[in-house]
Amino acid sequence: MDAVDYEIKGAEMQFVEVELDPGEAAIGEAGSLMFMEGGIQMDTVFGDGGKQEGGFMSKLLGAGKRLITGESLFTTVYSNQAHAKQRVAFAAPYPGKILPMDLRQLGGMLICQKDSFLCAARGVSLGIHFQQKLSVGFFGGEGFIMQKLEGDGLAFVHAGGTVLRRELRHGETLLIDTGCVVAYTPNVNFEIQYVGKIKTALFGGEGLFFAKMTGPGTVWLQSLPFSRLASRVFAAAPQTGGSSSDEGSLLGGFLGGSR
Repeated sequence: MDAVDYEIKGAEMQFVEVELDPGEAAIGEAGSLMFMEGGIQMDTVFGDGGKQEGGFMSKLLGAGKRLITGESLFTTVYSNQAHAKQRVAFAAPYPGKILPMDLRQLGGMLICQKDSFLCAARGVSLGIHFQQKLSVGFFGGEGFIMQKLEGDGLAFVHAGGTVLRRELRHGETLLIDTGCVVAYTPNVNFEIQYVGKIKTALFGGEGLFFAKMTGPGTVWLQSLPFSRLASRVFAAAPQTGGSSSDEGSLLGGFLGGSR
């Protein structure tokens, strides 16, 4: 496991600079690279990039796990081939925060939303975590297939909007919108709970189900899930295929319609 140094920069649109000693490497999600210095060598590998010493079947299994979670079959490895320290940076895909997760301090495993992984030190293994209960499978939405990060190094996870970290005591329960769950430690019990009233389910605007998380353990929440952001953008976009010159102005919409 490579022990890398890092620095997170920015406020709303963050990026993380990872400093690699000679011979060290980091793995990054496809499309997350911002820049890399000249001594960094980029190599695309089959699978998750975490256990490249295994045979072809091991790599095929890692690639299959990533395919199930909707990610690419390949992972990019950034290795420092120079004789001095080099830096590589990875950028967040939308407004939010980048969370450094030390897997050693989290018991060697973290379960997170499948699209939240950004990058990690070489040696972190990326897998899948299926919720075991059928209710979660049928109704969990974003919470059904999660990504599992394993190892004893640093991994970086991206969350939308503002991040809340909650430490749940034994038996303590939190009801959460399924899209707002970023990550949690594996000892947290994850279930799906129906909102309870049909009127609330149909007209409440919050969906039919909550994620019910019961401690002990740690849960990270995000205030702006990407699915929520995308739905608002889609709703505000012109639906007729015409010009968007009037967007942002109610008066402009009325005047534009009279031309």
